Amino acid sequence: MSETRFHESGSRRRIKEMEVMVADLKVETQDTVTLILFTGNDHLEYKAGHFLTIDPHQFEALDRFITFFEDVKGTTEPTRAYSISSAPHERYLAITVKEERYVSGVTKYPPLLSPLLVKRTTRGMRLVITGFTGPYVLPDDVEQQTDHVVHVVAGSGAVPNFAMVKWALVHCPSICHTWVCSNKGWQDVIFREELAQLERENPSRLRVVNLLTRDPVTPVSQGVWKGRISAASLKELVPDPRAALVYACGPANGPHERAAAQARGEEPQPRFLESALAAIREAGVPGDRIKLESWG
Repeated sequence: MSETRFHESGSRRRIKEMEVMVADLKVETQDTVTLILFTGNDHLEYKAGHFLTIDPHQFEALDRFITFFEDVKGTTEPTRAYSISSAPHERYLAITVKEERYVSGVTKYPPLLSPLLVKRTTRGMRLVITGFTGPYVLPDDVEQQTDHVVHVVAGSGAVPNFAMVKWALVHCPSICHTWVCSNKGWQDVIFREELAQLERENPSRLRVVNLLTRDPVTPVSQGVWKGRISAASLKELVPDPRAALVYACGPANGPHERAAAQARGEEPQPRFLESALAAIREAGVPGDRIKLESWG
């Protein structure tokens, strides 16, 4: 998988560059970390679901890898985008980064920046970020559009939706949320404790369901289901699919997978987002009430 995020459309928000300091780190899972960033500004203007970008050229430790990649690719190494896991009303800025892995025959190039951010970032480290933007946000009139937002996510696709849930529970009291998150196992679930706490604090407004595609470490229960996302599971969780807004985020086929499949004369095998989108549509959610964000 590539670290580069692909978003549906551009944004007209003003992009600002700023230097930040890593104030703290929280290990979420064995390959995922949340970086708490000190900006010196308590009134950052961004929306829940926005992302920021980081240019890998600023890190001396990556110089030789960047030079090699730029020689091989024949182009400048691009910036990487990371969704913001904090919500605008919280008095800190945070991103949550999952370390991408190189898979022989699947991944075209080894991941560059995420291993450094996850494994080699230290408190006090300074870096330059550019933010904030992205179309994957709740509409300003969300309470006029629906009373039910459904979050269908996988892995680190949970990050922007986590920010949305936190923000909306405070600022949109008429909306309830259903959180459907797919992971291989219980140990891979990001924000597990925080979401459980939010569910306890808001029992009538937040329902959390974790879908585990492999044998779960924790027993299958009301909030832990075994299996993959399906139209049947969504129909059970979303009583009125035509009235809900659905936000889906997770891994999808990127340009490399699509090109490789085309070279073989085949259609690329669906990944999470392609499968989730098919299930969401089959469950009866209209296309204009589905918002997507993917990476691949």
